[in-house]
Parts: sequence; structure tokens; C-alpha cells
Amino acid sequence: MDNSGKEKEAMQLMAEADKKVKSSGSFLGGMFGGNHKVEDACEMYARAANMFKMHHWNDQKAINCLNAAIDIYTDMGRFTIAAKHHMTIAEIYESELVDIEKAIAHYEQAADYYKGEESNSSANKCLLKVGSYSAQLEQYPKAIEIFEQVATSTMDNPLLKYNAKEYFWKAALCHFIVDELNAKLAIEKYEGMFPAFSDSRECKLLKKLLEAHEEQNNEAFTEAVKEFDSISRLDQWQTTMLLRIKKTIQGDAGDLK
Repeated sequence: MDNSGKEKEAMQLMAEADKKVKSSGSFLGGMFGGNHKVEDACEMYARAANMFKMHHWNDQKAINCLNAAIDIYTDMGRFTIAAKHHMTIAEIYESELVDIEKAIAHYEQAADYYKGEESNSSANKCLLKVGSYSAQLEQYPKAIEIFEQVATSTMDNPLLKYNAKEYFWKAALCHFIVDELNAKLAIEKYEGMFPAFSDSRECKLLKKLLEAHEEQNNEAFTEAVKEFDSISRLDQWQTTMLLRIKKTIQGDAGDLK
């Protein structure tokens, strides 16, 4: 089937789903009457959304289908499925439509629903996306709050505590961009809260960077970053944040070479 045929099929599914929702009468009537029309409609919306997603020019239609399913699932109190659909919408906004603010809004809504269902690891996964994107958009206080919140919730979990140092490191980078003294105080606070952070390579790097920044020493800053990167590769987000910090040093050339 060619693309136009697929689109037509998806449109038909969407129309059938709309019809099922309308013909179920009131939502409660449908539920207590043992009518499965509403659930069938949700499945149809999800199938139609997947078909639209396969052809990227239909991303908005996919979002419309998923939103329709979310409305029904939240009415039914099935927040975990609603959260999954919000995540899917967020992924479309971040990778296909490149609308980061809308992606953030849907990740936040997904996190809220997951928290309500006590699916904390799924909630944290969404929140970390919100934190990273907020920092990219220079919304540092929001990013710091999220990274600290997730770090605090994971540091007491034997299976997850190793990840806490990464979240404290990200929060400290955001602090550093805003203000050097804030970063210094935050690092001391994190070491007190989570002693394992003190021994981490990330914490040691932060202290070297603070020293280089205090001395306005570009070379020492770059050297410390290169040394860290040679053992633990820095990702794009971390590199961006470090470049933003480095730009606050006088006479900075704007790179980490």
C-alpha cells in the first residue's frame, strides 16, 4: 500500500474511533453497560497514531489521535497508559517537530501521572528530560530543582544510587553557569548529602574548574575538561554546559580545544 493509502486507512481508523466514542453515549453509561466501545476507540486512536507517525508529515495528526486517547484514559483513571501516550507525544515534538517547549510540557504531564501511580522510575526518566531541556533553554533554576529532586530520590535506593552523582553533577553545572559562588556552595551541599559524590571524577573536575575559573585561567579549564573527557566521554549536553561556563572566563575563545 502506498503512503496515500496508508494515510487514508489511518484517517478511517480515526473516524471510526470518533464514531465509537460518540455512540457509546455518556462515558459512565458505556462503562457500566459493559460496553467496550470506549476502549476499542482508544486502541484505534493509538493504531492510527502509529500509522501517521510512520510518515512524518502526519505528526500533528498522530498527536491529535494520542490526545483523544489520553482524554479517554484519564476519564477512566488509567493514568499509566495516558502517561505513555504523553511520552510518545513528547518524543514527536523533540525529534520530529523540534518544539522543545511542547516536548517539556508533555514530559512534565507524563511525570505527574507516573508519580500519581507511584511509578517513580518512569517519572524520573521524564523529569530528567525536562531538566536537560530546561537547561538547554537557559531555565537553570528549574533544571537545578529537577536534577536535585531526582538525585535525592535515587541516592537512597541501592540499585539507583550510583546514578545520583550524575544528577548532582548536572545540577552543579547549571549552578556554575549562573554563579561561581552558588556552584561552590551547591557542591559542598551535595557532598554533605551524598558522601560518595566527593570521590567521583565529576566532583573532582568541578573543583578543578572552580579553581581555574577563580584564576580566570582558560588553559587550566580546558586542560581539566580534556583530561576528564579522555577517560569518561562527555556528551553533547555536558559539552554545551561546559562551554557556557567557559565563556564567562575573560578572553575565552569559545571552544574546549
